[in-house]
Amino acid sequence: MNITRKAIYISMICMGAAIGTTIAKSPVLAPSYAWTVNQPTGAQVPAPIDTLMLDYYRHSIPSEVSDAYATTGNLGAEGYNLIFFNRPLQSEFFFKDALAAWMPSVSSEKFYNTRVPMTLLSYNFGGGRDNAQDRLQTVFSGNINPRAQVGVIADYLYSKGSYNYQNTKDLTWGLNGSYLGEKYEFQGYFYHYNLLNKENGGITDELYITDPAQLQGGNASITAKTIPTNLTASHSKIVGEHFMMNHRYKLGFHETEMIDDTTEVKHFIPVTTFFWNSTYDGGKHLFRNTSASEEMSFWKNHYLSATETDDRTNYWAFTNTVGVSLLEGFNKYAKAGLSAYAKYQIRHYNQTIDSISGMAELPANLTPNPFPEIAPKVTQSLLWVGAELSKTQGSILRYNVSAEFGMVGDVVGDVSVKGRVDTRIPLFGDTVNLTGYGHFINREAPYLMNNYVSNHFIWHNDFGKTRNLRLGGNLYIPFSKTLIDVGVENAQNHIYFNNDCLPTQHSGSVQIFSARLEQKLRAGILNWNNRITYQTTSDESVIPLPKLAVYSNLYLLFKVAGVLDVQFGVDCDYYTRYKSVQYQPSTMTFYNQTAQLCGNYPFMNLYANMKLSKARFYVMMTHINQGMTGSNYFSMPNYPLNPRRLQFGISVDFAN
Repeated sequence: MNITRKAIYISMICMGAAIGTTIAKSPVLAPSYAWTVNQPTGAQVPAPIDTLMLDYYRHSIPSEVSDAYATTGNLGAEGYNLIFFNRPLQSEFFFKDALAAWMPSVSSEKFYNTRVPMTLLSYNFGGGRDNAQDRLQTVFSGNINPRAQVGVIADYLYSKGSYNYQNTKDLTWGLNGSYLGEKYEFQGYFYHYNLLNKENGGITDELYITDPAQLQGGNASITAKTIPTNLTASHSKIVGEHFMMNHRYKLGFHETEMIDDTTEVKHFIPVTTFFWNSTYDGGKHLFRNTSASEEMSFWKNHYLSATETDDRTNYWAFTNTVGVSLLEGFNKYAKAGLSAYAKYQIRHYNQTIDSISGMAELPANLTPNPFPEIAPKVTQSLLWVGAELSKTQGSILRYNVSAEFGMVGDVVGDVSVKGRVDTRIPLFGDTVNLTGYGHFINREAPYLMNNYVSNHFIWHNDFGKTRNLRLGGNLYIPFSKTLIDVGVENAQNHIYFNNDCLPTQHSGSVQIFSARLEQKLRAGILNWNNRITYQTTSDESVIPLPKLAVYSNLYLLFKVAGVLDVQFGVDCDYYTRYKSVQYQPSTMTFYNQTAQLCGNYPFMNLYANMKLSKARFYVMMTHINQGMTGSNYFSMPNYPLNPRRLQFGISVDFAN
């Protein structure tokens, strides 16, 4: 993106900010609010509107995703969360997992009721001509009437990367709408994503970072763009869409309330809700390599072609859920809500092999030809039943327990039980929040973990069900701003990628212990926020984890002239050395290796983060400690973190 286009974007946002500030002087209406949808019942879960100033600058660096994050380096590129308790289960279409941080999800999709139209527009940019990074995001929501709303989201991320052949070009857009009537409710959305990533396979020699003079005849000066990479003609592409609609119809009665001696107001009290939730999830993965020499040097196996790769895998799933809920709170005896449902899903997979003359077997001249029985197209029909018991009202005790059981198809015998209980305890004139949580998940291995065909990797496994039991709890003390979270998990039959980049299943159990402390300290305008996570695993060859991960943010928070809020400080991400995972570009997976350690390097950013009326903006120098705290700044073997770079951002809330 050239300088002229950047100037146009910034001018438009600044002009909008001025207009928005003027309009904001109009009379104040009912407050805006946002929510997400609890699947599959459609119940609303309150969510914040992203207009906070604090830490806005972190939206433009990969480490925003996690305090310990293995990444190929570039914003919008593949990454792997190294905090085990924050790591989601592997999805049915595993290619998306590496890019999940840069696409919308069912749990994060927000609906808004803003009374008047609202637009959130942000633009983040940095770097120069060769390593420019640009991200333009917008969220729009407008109410048709007090009950109905429509919205639009868009996110365009283009980054050339600090190293060669590392470009990312991600575009996500979507539409949503809701209607919250007295008896009928509807919430629905559609979003489409197209994520294109150049794959460079990492740099050819880590000495270019740790000791460039050794490779350059004594010359210690080097720029990131001159470092050679393993791949120059490869890219991955993920394209897909997600659609959801949730319908709820409520039965109940009207209750009359006297406002004064002459005025009566009728309120509808819902008792029972019938719901229907329908979703469609589709995805396509493409991996291309057009260099014959790199085919032979980078990959060991070439099943379909030794000169180029054109891997394609498609997936879609269509799900319908119907159920009924007995609602909480319609009278004094209804202390909890109870829901029951049935869920039916059709899944379909289409793999590379289907492109070979429509054959149902691999070519006879394939060398080797180990798994000729893998079908090019597979369709599964699956059925679950489930129930949920929840109490969301009350000042002392709240809880939620859900259970789901697989009944038909490959998911027969699947069990998912999740629970959470929250209580509040008065202490020293304040209230301490105590939460317990846990889950037990007995789950069929994803189909693509058992059956997969590509040019470089083919596997045909018969993995058993995986079992995960997690128990934990956290304590939040408001007056000291302290959060303590402790949990344990037993992972049985865990599936991971081994040193050959192939999925394998551990025959036993692995135990993980995690303890996290969040502490915010303040003295006048000086603030110091810290997150410290300790985690340990009983088998590092199966689940490798850094034992300690720290995020620390030291800053001054003050006002200038009574109108400009300023957050000025320095933050740092750090995790200890461990036997790092490594990245395989052709399958977009992270695999275990034992040859190299990564970690034990602080990544620091100096920033000035500000807010004026409805506009947020920042200036930041990332990786300010480059060259001061060592040179071994690798996220994974051969994948260095981004060098020092100046970045900017501006965001405007046009809500009237």
